[in-house]
Amino acid sequence: MSPTLLWSRDLVAAGTALFQRALDGLDDASFADPTALAGWTRAHVVAHVAANAEALVNLATWARTDVETPMYASPEQRGADIEKGALLAPARLRGWFSDSAAALDTALGALDGAGWTRLVRTAQGRTVPATEVPWMRTREVMVHAVDLDGGVGFDDLPTEFLLEVLHDVAAKRSRSADGPAVVLVSTDPTDSADGTPRSTAWPVAGAGEAVHVRGPLAQLAAYATGREHTGLTSDRGAVPVLPPWL
Repeated sequence: MSPTLLWSRDLVAAGTALFQRALDGLDDASFADPTALAGWTRAHVVAHVAANAEALVNLATWARTDVETPMYASPEQRGADIEKGALLAPARLRGWFSDSAAALDTALGALDGAGWTRLVRTAQGRTVPATEVPWMRTREVMVHAVDLDGGVGFDDLPTEFLLEVLHDVAAKRSRSADGPAVVLVSTDPTDSADGTPRSTAWPVAGAGEAVHVRGPLAQLAAYATGREHTGLTSDRGAVPVLPPWL
């Protein structure tokens, strides 16, 4: 389940600011540097995030007009757009990110009550209400802000996002059940700042007896999303290797 609409739109804004911060931390020459994402440079990451905003504008348009407007014409077109975008000059990539993020904010702001409840289809083929769109964007900007390696890490991401992304990733991994069974256990304090109890363990269905993986919330989120992590322990010694998240 995605966060409430207001909450998730706030998280989009926070994630956009974090991505911008990471982007501002890069000099132009470093756009050609590789990232931890196989085959992708930093320019690929920026092109992907900019193109994702435009694709989500399509979903917002679909929700507003009730006229089917897919995110992408095809998976091939999506990939080609990223490859083409990665060849743009850094200044154009910076502008593309800013302009596309602003266009998405405008498109989401144009939705009314009926539009938010309208069903749209994701690039993975899931049919979801338009209220899912802000959360879809939040995942992109938050996680890829870290992938840019421009001074933003998982420890910089909001606690609300870390909690929700762990719930989200655990549910997706459990549906596919194509990896080892694990239980992600946070060693952070169990209460949020406002005193509301929060989840501290997220079971993930998979093969074998579940292995308990413990550590700080931010590092559990890094591990669950397939990113580099530190400070995790397991009741079986080594921390199990998970298959790709998306």
